[in-house]
Amino acid sequence: MSATAGARKRGKPASGAGAGAGAGKRRRKADSAGNRGKSKGGGKMNEEISSDSESESLAPRKPEEEEEELEETAQEKKLRLAKLYLEQLRQQEEEKAEARAFEEDQVAGRLKEDVLEQRGRLQKSVAKEIQAPASADIRVLRGHQLSVTCLVITPDDSAIFSAAKDCTIIKWSVESGRKLHVIPRAKKGAEGKPSGHSSHVLCMAISSDGKYLASGDRSKLILIWEAQSCQHLYTFTGHRDAVSGLAFRRGTHQLYSTSHDRSVKVWNVAENSYVETLFGHQDTVAALDALSRECCVMAGGRDGTVRVWKIPEESQLVFYGHQGSIDCIHLINEEHMVPGADDGSVALWGLSKKRPLA
Repeated sequence: MSATAGARKRGKPASGAGAGAGAGKRRRKADSAGNRGKSKGGGKMNEEISSDSESESLAPRKPEEEEEELEETAQEKKLRLAKLYLEQLRQQEEEKAEARAFEEDQVAGRLKEDVLEQRGRLQKSVAKEIQAPASADIRVLRGHQLSVTCLVITPDDSAIFSAAKDCTIIKWSVESGRKLHVIPRAKKGAEGKPSGHSSHVLCMAISSDGKYLASGDRSKLILIWEAQSCQHLYTFTGHRDAVSGLAFRRGTHQLYSTSHDRSVKVWNVAENSYVETLFGHQDTVAALDALSRECCVMAGGRDGTVRVWKIPEESQLVFYGHQGSIDCIHLINEEHMVPGADDGSVALWGLSKKRPLA
């Protein structure tokens, strides 16, 4: 009993140690298994966490977060509107600056044109080429009984005045081609001032403002009309032969007239007064033209000369070059003129040279 008990006593600790070692092994195995389980469980946890995050993202947000986002959206909107307003202001200022620059350019260009026009050096591009009009675009106006001798167009291109050997003057509408007014032939021996011409009308001129119309006839008379109403205003007498040319000085109511009596007369239409007479041609004066300067150009008839009169100095420049009689003349600008002769020649003259340019 005692030996058996001692053996049991001695075996207890041994068996206890073995049991402890077995238990330790079992614990280690369990720990390793637990670790493996934990690692597997960890994967599951990770998967569950990711699914939880997705569910959280899909879940409704809290009111506080929504209020914060609303506040940020309003600020962004204010910032965007402010930027848009500033951009609009910038564009408006740029447009104003462009408009001011354009107006300044227009004023400067207009002043430059005025200076060049006064000096007779203004050049305007009319067209690059001339194209003949179609037959359908040509309108024929009929109303005179005899040959048409002259015509003028109003400055606004709205009406045409035509005169003829039948002693009548007709005002036409450019747009419709209809007669607007007819100044009939005056009866000879009528008392008072004539209301029309009693002989062939040879020349006409209209002022640059379209207010006055002047007409000259073979009976030495110059009649002044109100262009709008065709009412007779004045009658200028003084030439001793047929009046062959009339021209208004541009921008004024000063009228130049020439006649077969070889003289040039200066009139002030606005004041209904005579100014002076200029002499120089040796033969009948056929035509006359003038621009803005205080000078006029005449074409001599059979003497073959072109004369430029400087009114204030009462002097003249004489140009020779044509063989035949000069019948017409036109001032292109203050520095160039084009006379035409009955020999079929046309020349371009510069007023500063004694020979034709072309």
